[in-house]
Amino acid sequence: MGLHLERLQIQLKKCYPYIENWRRKQNDIWDKQTNFIYKVRHFQTLENHLKDSFKENPNFEEIRIYALNRWYNFWSAQGIETIFCSYPNVKPHSDPYHQFIDFWIDEIPFDHKTSVFPKRYTQNIEFAKKNPIDLLRWLYENQSKQKRFHLRNRLFLILYRKDGNHQRLKSEIEYIKPIIENYLKYFDFNNLKKLEFKTDKGIKTAYSDCIFIEM
Repeated sequence: MGLHLERLQIQLKKCYPYIENWRRKQNDIWDKQTNFIYKVRHFQTLENHLKDSFKENPNFEEIRIYALNRWYNFWSAQGIETIFCSYPNVKPHSDPYHQFIDFWIDEIPFDHKTSVFPKRYTQNIEFAKKNPIDLLRWLYENQSKQKRFHLRNRLFLILYRKDGNHQRLKSEIEYIKPIIENYLKYFDFNNLKKLEFKTDKGIKTAYSDCIFIEM
């Protein structure tokens, strides 16, 4: 069943009270406990499921916020990938939970990652836009060391709001849509940024790019 983007946007915005000050890093144990978020599309259904499953748990509120943020991030990503995959030169992976590939653009595999502009990055947004390779290298080198860590091709959407509420942009699906479509219209392999990383197994090469979403 396909995603209705306008309805999805309405559901995502119901998470606003819970996403502003989330500080917990993602971890495999809590991920396993909250993997039901992949099957729940509606905010109230998610809330009901959390109460039924964890209301007796002494860490209920912490698990609830963790699950709400995972749900928000996952379904925002699904909405964004729906936009990508509606474009003629984009092919989705047959496994929506594949660890390293979400889709191919002109036969080039990519993992899509939507990220708020990182607070720990030492430069400002204007520097990043002029020097995307610097930001991309920072993002690769500072990614989570959990199971989704990799040095393969990645396409980053970088979210930045002037009021600092960068996380809220993940729900602005209709605002993001034409920006992605414009990127795909002019997509060219030669414009991708090539990054090389030293690993225990030698040099690892990745092709990457940033799409800046500003509001």
